[in-house]
Amino acid sequence: MPESPYTVSDVMTHTVVAVGSEAPFKEIVELLDQWKVSALPVLAGEGRVVGVVSQADLLAKEEFRDTEEGDPAERRKADAVTVGELMSAPAVTVHADASLAEAARIMARRHVKRLPVVDGVGLLQGVVSRSDLLKVFLRDDEEIAGEIRHTVLGQLPVMTPLTVSVAEGAVTLGGSLPDRTLVPVVARAVRAVEGVVDVRLDLTHR
Repeated sequence: MPESPYTVSDVMTHTVVAVGSEAPFKEIVELLDQWKVSALPVLAGEGRVVGVVSQADLLAKEEFRDTEEGDPAERRKADAVTVGELMSAPAVTVHADASLAEAARIMARRHVKRLPVVDGVGLLQGVVSRSDLLKVFLRDDEEIAGEIRHTVLGQLPVMTPLTVSVAEGAVTLGGSLPDRTLVPVVARAVRAVEGVVDVRLDLTHR
């Protein structure tokens, strides 16, 4: 796997099921069940993402089955029979070269679990989910330690190398720094390495 920073393209699912706007209600339910996903990108033309249809969109039909009350927009979804009538548009998407942190922020702010991944003209490239973003925390401790030694500590102006140990993603740094102002700089750089859960500093400085 590549060195940090990882991008969405490193963890996304490339093989993606999608639907057109004319797909019927029951087909959507069947696809969601078959592929074990909570939402599907909706495509137009040669593969441009125009919306997303989710389980929440479909549930309106059950929610309002026996009542006339509720939000008018949601009630309209209860009467919908095709993807075009159900989907949320425009779609919330992310580019393949976006950082994992950026994708995580989009998901959190827009309250979505999955993001279609698109290219510069909006064509579907894949899908990234919350679980995909968590894959970096499966990195081996030694792999994380090696990256820290090479990409972080290797750039520091120190006379003696710092020690690095990683256990369950928690990094401990030991040794001496020539300047106390480097302490927060080092901590921030180490924390930015994908897969790091915590940073503990056992450092001295002049």
